[in-house]
Amino acid sequence: MPATRAIPDSQPLVDWLFLDLNSYFASVEQQLHPELRGKPIAVVPVDSDATCAIAASHEAKKFGIKTGTNIGEARRRCPELITVMAGHDVYVEFHHKIIEEVERHFPVHVICSIDEMACKLDVPRRRLDAALDLARRIKQGLRERVGECITCSIGLAPNRFLAKVASDMQKPDGLVVLLQEELPGRLLELELSDLCGIGRRMEPRLHACGIRTMEDLWAAERETLHRAWGGVGGDRFWHGLHGGVTEDDVPPAHRTIGHSHVLAPELRTPPAAGIVARRLLLKAASRLRRMKYRARHLHLSVRTEDGPRCEAQAKFDEGSDSIVLARVLADLWQKVMKQARWQRVKKVSVTLFGLVAEASPRQLELFDSSGASAPKEQREQLSRVLDEINQKFGRDSVVIGFTPDTVRTFSGTKIAFTRIPDREEFKE
Repeated sequence: MPATRAIPDSQPLVDWLFLDLNSYFASVEQQLHPELRGKPIAVVPVDSDATCAIAASHEAKKFGIKTGTNIGEARRRCPELITVMAGHDVYVEFHHKIIEEVERHFPVHVICSIDEMACKLDVPRRRLDAALDLARRIKQGLRERVGECITCSIGLAPNRFLAKVASDMQKPDGLVVLLQEELPGRLLELELSDLCGIGRRMEPRLHACGIRTMEDLWAAERETLHRAWGGVGGDRFWHGLHGGVTEDDVPPAHRTIGHSHVLAPELRTPPAAGIVARRLLLKAASRLRRMKYRARHLHLSVRTEDGPRCEAQAKFDEGSDSIVLARVLADLWQKVMKQARWQRVKKVSVTLFGLVAEASPRQLELFDSSGASAPKEQREQLSRVLDEINQKFGRDSVVIGFTPDTVRTFSGTKIAFTRIPDREEFKE
């Protein structure tokens, strides 16, 4: 009996699944508050028409309201607009629920932001039919187990860059495939600014290189994009656009830990701003200990209302003791405010760097340069005890120094574009 010939598998392949949650903050609010469903809402940081939306519901987006839209302008476009104060701790809780649901179906390779994540598909799921089935199961799982208002757009493509582009092509609740063999295909339907990495500053640079359309961009040589980006960023973009292998974006080791805050008008006097700076430092120090690091440097930066930025930094024996760090900050505050001529402060930033893992070998102290009488290990243990009390009884249950109620109100954790807070941060 003749041997049976294997039939070649001609199924198209994709390597990445990119998931983008639709109108995430607004969708969470609609999930939690049924009376908001189907209505135009904007999530805001403060209750004021002078602020900007940090998220808008699908219904609000139909009026041209989006992230960054001034609320006064948004109300003129949509008089029925409802504003909702942001609940960052709730958004982080939903974020973890969403990850848990996605990972019921397939492991998340990289978390890109609070509302974006990507899965690098294995061999069985690279087949287009299997990848599509996975995407549909994830969508259904989110609706059934996280909430009916929690929808996402998913892109499938040969690399992560194109998978993200695909996820942006159909919203809300989209599912778009870009295949290597079909490129440029649907990419030619896009504008240059639709691509991640081409913003208002990059587009003129592309124009200067003769690139004004997606057809021009696709046809451009790698060297042209290298010149437009001014470096290897252009090479990476070219490879990503053409479906080439890109970096896996493994999260880097922590190099800095810090916090910044734009001050409310009542906190902009130098004494009040100094208390804010200390509160930011204590929050960063608590994160430092929780992540099992010590720091060697502290950087302080302030921006005054008139615009100039003043900064200073200090080097010290590696440690994570809040009391010693607060003393270092006090010295830096005097230096920085002298530079600023004690003007009103608009923004404060504190950053710990020169991080060393607690498990690393440690230089023993011949002399105590901190000015504190207790041994360093005892002081750090005391700081950890304060962390445990605040985790158990709530943020600012115990603080170092006096923290007025006006300062306590700002110190809640916020979600940044580049970092998702841990659950513990909301109690630090």
